[in-house]
Amino acid sequence: MRQSRAALILLILSIFHINAQEESKEKDYIEFNDRKNIVHGVYLGINTSYGEIDGKDTGIFGLKVAYVANRQFEVGFSMKGFYSQQNLRGTFISNNEDLAGGYGGIHLEPIFFSKSRLNLSFPLLVGAGATGYVDGDFDNDDEFNEDEYEWDAIFVVEPGVSLLFNISRYVQLETGVKYRFSSKFDLVPNGVDRINGFSAGLGIKVGVFNLGRNRYKKNIPNNE
Repeated sequence: MRQSRAALILLILSIFHINAQEESKEKDYIEFNDRKNIVHGVYLGINTSYGEIDGKDTGIFGLKVAYVANRQFEVGFSMKGFYSQQNLRGTFISNNEDLAGGYGGIHLEPIFFSKSRLNLSFPLLVGAGATGYVDGDFDNDDEFNEDEYEWDAIFVVEPGVSLLFNISRYVQLETGVKYRFSSKFDLVPNGVDRINGFSAGLGIKVGVFNLGRNRYKKNIPNNE
């Protein structure tokens, strides 16, 4: 009887030992899941868009640098340059003048559905710059002299709506529509007094984004 009890105890202990070994094999790594913590990112963005100023074709090129907080909000600096084919005639400098300029300022962008591959955002640029007329006759042999042209300062507010597509933790594509509101300026000829208008475009962001990937799962080396 005692031998039977001892054998039974040894069998139970062996079963517990085998189960403990199997559990340790299944959990042979340490996992630090940071998805519930605040994550950070930073990127450089390049974008180009097409729009109108006073009903005329306008091309816009932009650069921005921004910090991304918890994949939900961006704050940074954005600057843009534009060229609008106004084709204004009858001035003492040129018979074909176009509007050009640039502006830059703070970039703010709340992001929704940030844990999905496709996000919705509402970018806003608030800043200042300058605009003026330039000779649209690129084939003109006359040397360009900026002192002959007038330039005026402008204040710009540009809200918009964008779709963001996350290719990877390092690359993001964006497309969207924006509308510019500018302060009034006074230039000769006085065919245009604001750069207000819609624009639509595409862009790419390159940097470091945390897209929910578990970066802290590490296997424990087996020293046996």
